[in-house]
Amino acid sequence: MTAKMEIPTVTTARLILRPLTEADTQTLHCILGERGVLRYFPHPDPPPRDKVRKFILGQLGHWEDHGYGWWAVQPRSTKELIGWSGLQFLPETAETEVGFLLSRRYWGKGLATEAARASLRYGFEELGLGSIVAIVHPENRASRRVIEKLGMSFVDQAQYFGMDCYRYSMGRSSFRTKAKTAEIAWPEGYAQKQDFLERGKGGRPY
Repeated sequence: MTAKMEIPTVTTARLILRPLTEADTQTLHCILGERGVLRYFPHPDPPPRDKVRKFILGQLGHWEDHGYGWWAVQPRSTKELIGWSGLQFLPETAETEVGFLLSRRYWGKGLATEAARASLRYGFEELGLGSIVAIVHPENRASRRVIEKLGMSFVDQAQYFGMDCYRYSMGRSSFRTKAKTAEIAWPEGYAQKQDFLERGKGGRPY
C-alpha cells in the first residue's frame, strides 16, 4: 500500500500554513458563507457543508497527485482557521496557479500577500517550478493588488473557469531576483535573506 504524502507545514512571520483536515469543514463553510467572500468566483453562491467537506478531501488528493495544493491558513497568535492559500494545477492549460481566500475579518492586513508569497516560495524554491500564474477577475481590485505586491507581471486577459480573467505570471528567476530586494518575511531558521537565496533548491526553506 502506497504511503500518503506528508503535507508540509509552513511558518511565516504571522501565519501558519498547515494541511487542511475534515475537522476544518464547519469553519471553512462559515467563511465561504460570509458576504462578498466568493463574489468574484465562478460560483459565488456559498456551497453546502457537504460540498465543503468534499472540497477538502479533493485538496488532500491534489497534494497526492501533484505534490502541492492549498493549505489551511491560521494566525500564529490565535491558531484559528481564517482561510486557505497555496498552489493549484490547472489541467486545461497545464499551469500552476497561486491562490488565496481569507475571512473578511482578516482583509486589509497584508495576510493574503504573506500567505501567497510563502506559496510562491514553496513552488519555486522547494519544488523548482519554472513559472506560476495568478488568475483574477478584472473587477477584483483587492486581489489584483495582492498579486501585484507579489511582483507578478500582467500577461493578458483570457478565459478561465468559464469567465474572463486577468492572467499574471512569474518565473523562478524573476522570483529570486525580486526576493533580493523585497521586504518579505523569511522562514524561521534563516538568519538573513542571503542565506535563503544561497541554499536554493538544495535545502528545504521551511
